[in-house]
Amino acid sequence: MTARRVGVIPPLLIFYILSAFLHPNLVSSSESQPVDAAGFLKIALKTIQARKYHEALGLLSEAIEADPNLSEAYLQRASILRTLCRFEDSEKDYRFFLELKPGTSSAEKDLSQLIQSKSAYESASNLFDTNDVTVFTKALEYIDKIVLVFSPRCLKAKLLKVKLLIELKDYSGAISDAGFILKEDENNLEALLLRGRGYYYLADHDVAIRHFQKGLRLDPEHSGLKKAYFAVKNLLKKTKSAEDNVQKGKLRLAVEEFKAALALDPNHIAYNVHLHLGLCKALVKLGRGKDAVKSCTDVLDIDEELVDALVQRGEAKLLIEDWEGAVEDLKTASQKSSQDRAIRESLMKAERALKLSKRKDWYKILGISKTASMAEIKRAYKKLALQWHPDKNVDNREASEATFQEIAAAYEVLGDEEKRTRYDTGEDMEEGNGMGGGGGFNPFGGGGGFNPFGGGGGGQQYTFHFEGGGDGGFGFNF
Repeated sequence: MTARRVGVIPPLLIFYILSAFLHPNLVSSSESQPVDAAGFLKIALKTIQARKYHEALGLLSEAIEADPNLSEAYLQRASILRTLCRFEDSEKDYRFFLELKPGTSSAEKDLSQLIQSKSAYESASNLFDTNDVTVFTKALEYIDKIVLVFSPRCLKAKLLKVKLLIELKDYSGAISDAGFILKEDENNLEALLLRGRGYYYLADHDVAIRHFQKGLRLDPEHSGLKKAYFAVKNLLKKTKSAEDNVQKGKLRLAVEEFKAALALDPNHIAYNVHLHLGLCKALVKLGRGKDAVKSCTDVLDIDEELVDALVQRGEAKLLIEDWEGAVEDLKTASQKSSQDRAIRESLMKAERALKLSKRKDWYKILGISKTASMAEIKRAYKKLALQWHPDKNVDNREASEATFQEIAAAYEVLGDEEKRTRYDTGEDMEEGNGMGGGGGFNPFGGGGGFNPFGGGGGGQQYTFHFEGGGDGGFGFNF
């Protein structure tokens, strides 16, 4: 028995067989034969009207194969290829059409638009590659005003536009444009990555993660999606650890973790404002006023209306004794949140501290701490009284007398338990007793009141006698 030889089925016959099932109208009802080149063209035009461009390209190619001189097929295919920004293929078809139909003005215009679209896309792409954000707006204009006008279905131009929007921090715009791409192809990996990044930079991390996860299910080894997914997971992990340590009172560790989280992505402004604020609060609790002021200022540089940051910076300024700065911040916060009792109380505390800062610091004048004992106060006073006594400073008598008076005034308050208590609790001793330059106190005995030296007037000769204290008392005459 002789074996029958099976021949190779021609591609055109395969297309016809498939078309007979998928597109019955491709088969002539009278002769049951494949349609000719004009028939392919006719069906292709209907497919174009249905916006099935890739299918139309196949039909037009079949028409050209059936009739290499079918000019209309070249023109239609060139138009689709231009729309899809397949610039080189489109240009070949336009030029071949113009060889068949020279002088056709509409085709010449389309070819000109194609060349403009190609040039604009290349310019936009080159500008993006510079990594210079100052030229990205110009690149965006090339895409919007030229490329997507003449090539409206250009996928690579749409993706480039989304990248530019992200770099220009128009995250909502990037999300919207990437969404249009995904409506046409829900599995486009680059669109999933870019849209996820848009949500990420809006600090909508859950939605960002869902986009990255969907892309990774389609391609588990996609480097961009893997990097983006693990970056956001790491950021959230470090943030949670920092916040947990604040709750546990491990503030130094929390500070380091807030700093580590901030270092992961300095451009993540929408989320970093939260990290800077967390860092500021931890630093305030640690009493690190200078560092806290910087962190809170970083917050306010991002969002100057954030009341919590104003309050925290006010508290930090109290730590570094910037009383006026603290009052300013807390007053602004109180105006923005007038019903907040805690802010009002903080403001009152700052205003009181400012007022106290303007009175004389008797402790500083005597060179002692606020916790000094009465014996330490007396010793400091004796030492300074001897050092600044006018008779010991005859060459600079006027200045020494002024200093001497301050030393004696400081001792009048701090050397008396009752007056010291009133002073320490913030009572205005100067208003009540004329301290610090008023008429009631004169260490030289000229105006009545306190006279630590027991002398008369004039200030020409001073006789002292200090008693008690740990040194047993001593006397001296001048």
